Amino acid sequence: MRAFGPAPSFEEIEAIARQSLDRLPEPFAATAREIVLRIEEFAEEEILAEMGIEDPYDLTGLYVGRPLTERSVDESGRFPDQVFLYRAPILLEWMEGEDSLEHLVAHVLIHEIGHHFGLSDEDMHALEEAAEHE
Repeated sequence: MRAFGPAPSFEEIEAIARQSLDRLPEPFAATAREIVLRIEEFAEEEILAEMGIEDPYDLTGLYVGRPLTERSVDESGRFPDQVFLYRAPILLEWMEGEDSLEHLVAHVLIHEIGHHFGLSDEDMHALEEAAEHE
């Protein structure tokens, strides 16, 4: 387990996530910037229950919206898509793991954004690698 000073704040996690968004290659970057990014301590109890998750530390991120691959040109008046990053579960995973906090936040963020684009896990991994090399 890592030993460190004060835990990174909501603002620091958001800054790391926004830096990760800035490193996404086009055309992903422009579209991803339209997604509302929210940092919260944990997922709400209702969300955890809907997903069948008992331990709130088991959910590090969540995409809420309709993937681009499932949309119609006839749709309008929708709420913006959102990506939630859950600070406490991310920090616990970081403390117990080997990855940097920046890498872990980018990984969770890109995975959730991948759902927005309707990407497979393999495609998400490729997008994450492309963002790391920007």
